Amino acid sequence: MTRPRLRHLALVVQDAAATAAFYRETLGMEQFHADPDGSRFLTDGYINLALIQQRLDSDVPAGFNHFGFEVADVEDTMDLMTARGAPRPERRSGNRPFAEYRATDPEGNWFDLSEHGFLPPERES
Repeated sequence: MTRPRLRHLALVVQDAAATAAFYRETLGMEQFHADPDGSRFLTDGYINLALIQQRLDSDVPAGFNHFGFEVADVEDTMDLMTARGAPRPERRSGNRPFAEYRATDPEGNWFDLSEHGFLPPERES
């Protein structure tokens, strides 16, 4: 089996546009997507950074939110996780172009699983 690869980190931020500009202008990251809610998605060419726009009507605090793995086979990975006592990952709701499943580790930390990676399909190599 191919080893899963850590491919993205996600932060909840108060001003996604300004935070994205900071990472573009100071560290040369490239923005490849913006959601209608204002969230921005950047890449250094390998690891992606999701800047999730904080909503005032939400109880999700600013700061670290989740990370994501690209895996060769989501079903095989989910079977391994459940065989080791972890909850079965759940399909992400809605039209999610960057991650198919949400999982938790034994401490309850969220992470995503994706077979296709975390860039839009036309950008994957």
